[in-house]
Amino acid sequence: MHVAILGNGIAGSTAARFLRKLDPSCRISMISAETDYFFSRTALMYVYMGHMRWEDIKPYEDWFWKENRIELVRDYVEHIDFEAKTLQFKGGAGLQYDKLILAVGSAPNKFGWPGQELKGVRGLYSYQDLEYMEQHSDGLERAVIVGGGLIGIEMAEMFHTRHIPVTFLVREDAYWNMVLPKEESEMVSRHIKEHGIDLRLSTELEEIVDDGSGRACAVKTKDGERIDCGYVGLTAGVHPNISFLKDTPLETEKGILADDHLQTNLPDVYAIGDCAQIRTPKPGRRPIEAVWYTGRMMGEVVAYNVCGKPVAYDPGVWFNSAKLMDIEYQVYGQVSGRMPEEHASIYWEHADGRKSIRIVYDKNEGHVVGFNLMGVRYRHELCDKWLKEQAPVEDVLQNLGAANFDPEFYKEYEQEVVEIYNQQTGRQLKLKKRRGLRRALQVLGVRMRGGEGERG
Repeated sequence: MHVAILGNGIAGSTAARFLRKLDPSCRISMISAETDYFFSRTALMYVYMGHMRWEDIKPYEDWFWKENRIELVRDYVEHIDFEAKTLQFKGGAGLQYDKLILAVGSAPNKFGWPGQELKGVRGLYSYQDLEYMEQHSDGLERAVIVGGGLIGIEMAEMFHTRHIPVTFLVREDAYWNMVLPKEESEMVSRHIKEHGIDLRLSTELEEIVDDGSGRACAVKTKDGERIDCGYVGLTAGVHPNISFLKDTPLETEKGILADDHLQTNLPDVYAIGDCAQIRTPKPGRRPIEAVWYTGRMMGEVVAYNVCGKPVAYDPGVWFNSAKLMDIEYQVYGQVSGRMPEEHASIYWEHADGRKSIRIVYDKNEGHVVGFNLMGVRYRHELCDKWLKEQAPVEDVLQNLGAANFDPEFYKEYEQEVVEIYNQQTGRQLKLKKRRGLRRALQVLGVRMRGGEGERG
């Protein structure tokens, strides 16, 4: 069996590794025009900032792929003949396969802005984007970033570490407020400004100005303001990178449609990662989720299915994490910028305006549905357990100290969260004081024997 994997990101590379584990004899070809070897896409910013080197963000040594008999092909696929099971490369060669895994990732959104194809205009997704940003940084007097998501704040921080002034255009009235609740969104907006970044809220891009030689020299906003700059970062989200598949027998909508086993409508063709659109997503999950860990999970699941060992894809309870400048962000379960009528929340914010805890629960049923954390760390496995079991919010609050995963000697704030709930409801709940690993294991149902844990 010859399996071709189109894409060498986290999804494609994980698929290749698990295929080799499951089938020592199959031939595996992994094709990418981006880089020779798999790298951690989420770490690109740290290379630019000087925190890591390029070789540091490759999780595997270069010899790993040859030793595991995974063929790496550096080329661009221009056409796929699904009937003949053939890939046609830009370089002119072709490659036949028995089974095909499409892991072609995302591409930055563009919305037809005049000047979006000028020199000095780019998103931040690929290794080539990082190189382009590096090439344009020397002597750069100002950058303008368009779009208020995670990639936008990453790019702002990258330029900021080089002492390059940044203007950040966000069309909403607070940063990322379609995802973050109002208080957290305003917290991050304040934090961005505190770093000296020129955050322009409720501001939309109208045009990118040509300097007369095909290079960007300024932007114009819909308010009529001109902002001079030498670089424009387009970070208004991403979409599945499937334009080359639109006029083929493969069924697509926003992404490549795939069932619970990641199988497309075509035999022996699978879709994973950012480009996959699950036909029937699990409750609380979206059809397309362009995040690192879902790509990794899909890569493992698809390997089993390709090898004839059926496994359904189930990403479990939604979670995500990020670093918003200096604020660590964690979310578990259902927390949205616009809370549904049936949900209520307990919200605590530190006086310094850089830490907060939000617990969302169902008003009618009383069970917890989500956690939103800024600058405070909670144990993933404990939040996941509470959400899966639909634990009563009052049980969660009384055991909240067990979830705290901040380093030792950090101040704890769970008692204050419980007090806010008591004020809201008139209850008199008390926090169980014990915290740390031992308490967390107890809440998870693990008994301690002789210093080792045993599941209860």
